[in-house]
Amino acid sequence: MYVCLSFCSAWASYMTNSPTVIVMIGLPARGKTYMSKKLTRYLNWIGVPTKVFNLGVYRREAVKAYKSYDFFRHDNKEAMEIRKQCALVALEDVKGYLTEEAGQIAVFDATNTTRERRDLILDFGKENAFKVFFVESVCDDPEVIAANILEVKVSSPDYPERHRERVMDDFLKRIECYKVTYQPLDPDEYDKDLSFIKVENVGRRFLVNRVQDYIQSRIVYYLMNIQVHSHSLYLCRHGESNHNTEGRIGGDSELSPGGKQFAHALRGFIEEHKLSDLKVWTSQLRRTIQTAEELIVPYEQWKILNEIDAGVCEEMTYDMIQNSFPEEFALRDQDKYHYRYLGGESYQDLVQRLEPVIMELERQGNVLVICHQAVMRCLLYTLACDKVPRDPAPIRRNSYTPLSSHDQFKRPRLYSAGNRPWLPQRPTPSALQFPEMPEGVLQQSQVSVRNG
Repeated sequence: MYVCLSFCSAWASYMTNSPTVIVMIGLPARGKTYMSKKLTRYLNWIGVPTKVFNLGVYRREAVKAYKSYDFFRHDNKEAMEIRKQCALVALEDVKGYLTEEAGQIAVFDATNTTRERRDLILDFGKENAFKVFFVESVCDDPEVIAANILEVKVSSPDYPERHRERVMDDFLKRIECYKVTYQPLDPDEYDKDLSFIKVENVGRRFLVNRVQDYIQSRIVYYLMNIQVHSHSLYLCRHGESNHNTEGRIGGDSELSPGGKQFAHALRGFIEEHKLSDLKVWTSQLRRTIQTAEELIVPYEQWKILNEIDAGVCEEMTYDMIQNSFPEEFALRDQDKYHYRYLGGESYQDLVQRLEPVIMELERQGNVLVICHQAVMRCLLYTLACDKVPRDPAPIRRNSYTPLSSHDQFKRPRLYSAGNRPWLPQRPTPSALQFPEMPEGVLQQSQVSVRNG
């Protein structure tokens, strides 16, 4: 008997021994959707197929026009029935994803504030042999709640008029409706046998209960590292190196005259934006260090930020690789993400290597990371995309890309000296077929990270 599995499915099965439903719990404006999306990106990034099922999307599909907080009153029987039916439809979609679409983890993003609703989900899990892990977000800090409402809910589809005062008033009343029936997890009695993490006041304290397996421990580890305040991350490719001018990959060459000119321009950018509290990280390769030295600020060197190891192909051009290793060149062209250079690394290896950096970036304040093309691709995808495309996108030279990691992907603005801004469409994984670019000069990205 022969069993054939795709590489991705085999890797996901290695990470999880049965499908898991992550169930969010908490009053509105407690950061559940933010945590859901961040967690989903992380799990997809490490190779575990994960998808968010946001109950608000189902509710808005069922009720086209939201009128007021009255819809969420516990004594509004008609609305309560609509909300229950939406939950059942969403759970059916969860089942389809985990049983028919090779999904491994589904994140059920809803308030789930009553034991009745949570018991329904537990029964659903037992019927389908899914593990259930709860994530409860508890927050009683009025400043955090107000900031979350203003930053996120004002732009919600529920409030198309975007009137700040009316949105705040209605949403606070919506929260009061949920408080009437809210039953927090009880770790001492009723819920003592459940697997969950309780996050209090956006990360000031955690309570973890009965973690059952490896993937649940990874979920806990990640949630305990999510940043609790707004901060900015700047991702920057090093200045052009001598190898870049020759079309060679890898190696440890110094900056070219053009690369030094760019490093000087980067210093002007930092001074112009008054980034005085900025931490600077580099790899241990000379081209990133020389770029940082021009800034005249302290910097830290990270070995795990070094460029992808091209093995026997280090310091070769792509033409040289094709002539010397034609079979390897063809294999890499077929699957850049999983292909491992002879004696070197694959993109998948690089993703695993970079995980400590991702965790540390979550906990830091404002950071400028001066790195390399492959490294920057991986960091950008985990910060701004739902999953790592199997054919990495090219990083433009001598330019920077402000991105947003808010609830929806925004089209990036690419700027370069002397060029007018260009607004590209978001690439889709199936469309990512690009010509090669020698590893090199610079792409600098600002990623504004919102928490709440």
